[in-house]
Amino acid sequence: MLTTKFFPTLLIVLDVFAAAGYAWHDMTDWRKIIYWLSAAILTACVTY
Repeated sequence: MLTTKFFPTLLIVLDVFAAAGYAWHDMTDWRKIIYWLSAAILTACVTY
């Protein structure tokens, strides 16, 4: 069970880090921040 959710969890973490990177670097580009957070939420909903 752990191995089946490893890669989706890794993808969720990377999506959140991408959103954090855009928030840290360029706070004015809200569309990219929302995009990456939405991708993380969507992956979490499908996985869990």
